Amino acid sequence: MAGLNFDALKLSIAALEQGLEEHAQYPQLSTVRDGVIQRFEVAVDISQKLIRRVLQEVYQMEPAHIAKNAMREAAGMALIADAECWIGHVNARNETSHTYDASKANAVFERIPGFLLDARDLLQRLINATA
Repeated sequence: MAGLNFDALKLSIAALEQGLEEHAQYPQLSTVRDGVIQRFEVAVDISQKLIRRVLQEVYQMEPAHIAKNAMREAAGMALIADAECWIGHVNARNETSHTYDASKANAVFERIPGFLLDARDLLQRLINATA
């Protein structure tokens, strides 16, 4: 499909991987943890935008319908494996971006390795769906 480019998702996944590696080297630094969380937020945002765009452009879904049900529709089209898990990622992203709370930040950080697996899977599924 013309116009679809997944480089931003690839870069955000790589940045998140690098952040997790840096955190493993410096686990005591909350600034490194916070940087990983920020990279998570960016990767979730990019993932959501690509999912919506593919649903609209490849699967011809209406934007209004996608806005309310994007993750469930994406699961229905096999772009993601588990809608509820992705909804959890989005909710975690939204929580960290609206308020700062150390316990919430730690909970979100613990979710990131699972998100990384899901993001890699999404990238492959998007490539396959648009090939």
